[in-house]
Amino acid sequence: MSEINLEKYNLRTDLIIEDDKIGHNEYRKDGVIITKTKKDGNYITLSFDDITDHHNYEMVGKYFKIVLNEILDLNSIKADASCLIVGLGNRMSTPDSLGVKVLDNILVTSHLFKIGNVSDGMRMVSSFAPGVMANTGIESSLIIASLIKEIKPDFVIAIDALASRSVEKINKTIQITDTGIHPGSGIGNNRTEISYKTMGIPVIAIGVPTVVMSSTIVANTIEYLYKHISYIKDNEAVNKLSYQKINYKNKLKDRTLTSNEKENLLGLFGTLSSEQQLSLINEVLNKTELNLIVTPTEIDFLIDKLSSLISNNINEVLHKAIN
Repeated sequence: MSEINLEKYNLRTDLIIEDDKIGHNEYRKDGVIITKTKKDGNYITLSFDDITDHHNYEMVGKYFKIVLNEILDLNSIKADASCLIVGLGNRMSTPDSLGVKVLDNILVTSHLFKIGNVSDGMRMVSSFAPGVMANTGIESSLIIASLIKEIKPDFVIAIDALASRSVEKINKTIQITDTGIHPGSGIGNNRTEISYKTMGIPVIAIGVPTVVMSSTIVANTIEYLYKHISYIKDNEAVNKLSYQKINYKNKLKDRTLTSNEKENLLGLFGTLSSEQQLSLINEVLNKTELNLIVTPTEIDFLIDKLSSLISNNINEVLHKAIN
């Protein structure tokens, strides 16, 4: 999945839905927001609030299968087409271990096809984790290209952790695209892309944002501060125990202060747009080397849940016999 170009603000993101210059087609089903975008290919993004309970986990999995099947159909990938599944990332770094952990539960069958011991409705599937360049000294794309040349799969599915410029999307978004992927793009570690152009076969990329920059957290906090003060201003007569329980993220997306109120609160900084504020914060933290890459404290648990959801549903999509 190509890195989204936000060079004007020196921001980093891998999510197409964070590019406001592109039109998006969005709809909601069973608590899951599905966003379809076209830019040099097809992007389908699932956004959700939680997958830590059984119901939400099942709903996200249900629509993950639907959109993955849709992407395969858009690329004319047949039910018997062979697949190489690539888990990108570093198992030793939890936020970057998503791709590798997905492979732990992938149903691999290519070796069974060689001995003819395969049921109807199963697909030839291989998997591989190329590791990271810091450990191997080799571009992941070179390893994958060599593997493709040797085993000749019909298409590739690549899974990787992404970066976001919104705290709300961390571990709550799954992006599926047929445009390929630039490993490490979200944290400024650009590597050679893995795509149809470089591999010669369709590459379906699946990614989840697991990290965010410190500057993003600061900028998002300012936006919530605006909403908090706005809500208090409009509800001064309400019992504090009632109105202080409001969830700004879910219920107050459009609530904000006026330009004058923002200026009175934060002075000259308050007159800047959200993008300008984020750009300035980003610049300050970069120059002080404090713009850290941050992940939630419960990342171990969330990576386990996300990797399980992705692998189980990839298995069901690729192997119709499982259903």
